[in-house]
Amino acid sequence: MVLVTREGAVAIVTLNRPTARNAMSPEMMCRMADLFDELAADARVKSIVLTGSGDRAFCSGGDLNLTLPLLTGARAPSTEWDRRLMEDATILDRSSLRMEDFNKPVIAAVNGACLAGGFEILLATDIRIVAEHAIFGLPEVRHGLIPFAGALVRLPRQIPYCTAMQLMLTGEPIDAPTALRLGLVNAVLPTAEVLPHAIALAQRIADNGAVAVQRLKRTVQKASGATLAEGFALEDESRRVVMATSDAREGPRAFIEKRAPRFIGR
Repeated sequence: MVLVTREGAVAIVTLNRPTARNAMSPEMMCRMADLFDELAADARVKSIVLTGSGDRAFCSGGDLNLTLPLLTGARAPSTEWDRRLMEDATILDRSSLRMEDFNKPVIAAVNGACLAGGFEILLATDIRIVAEHAIFGLPEVRHGLIPFAGALVRLPRQIPYCTAMQLMLTGEPIDAPTALRLGLVNAVLPTAEVLPHAIALAQRIADNGAVAVQRLKRTVQKASGATLAEGFALEDESRRVVMATSDAREGPRAFIEKRAPRFIGR
């Protein structure tokens, strides 16, 4: 249900339920939560690419037959995955990256429909490369539900408020060119180019100093919504940490010596 491959320091995570448009079942959510924990703790992984299997969908959200009825109480838990999801409140947050302390960069390679919970996962990523036929939407209100994996907080911070509210209140989707115009995604490419482009970006990021990259992401996330004074204090803290590393000394030295830096991640 969730596949992982490695290309050097890049982990490529593939949501793998193509017959269900990569919808998130309880098992998939549990596996994603565990996987993101593992990737966060693995020092060999410097950046992550997140994509979906096939070319129809990145992720169509929570499975309407399995996950949503379970969460509303319309279906009783029947598997160990069901029970784990219902008993561990952190699984929803960890499987959708709905937390502030996931500091490794995540690049989305969107290969099709990106809807509901899938859209919410997208909002947790840092860079977004999408196929020309991709669509984006939060249709929850059409089913008497609301988004609850980060969109209510993240979307109005990433695009204009009125636009975010229209997307969420109507449940109507937008296409890839519109998402690009809104600044919601970074690039719209032919389908065959999406994943290679995302991996190349992830590899470029992985070549940078790991402490600097992770402290940069951490600071930006924690400063979002903070006052200027609070944000500058976070920036100063990260500066102290990064400037004390061997990598901070190696980078300028390599530049002066006209060679590639040899970062060690500390």
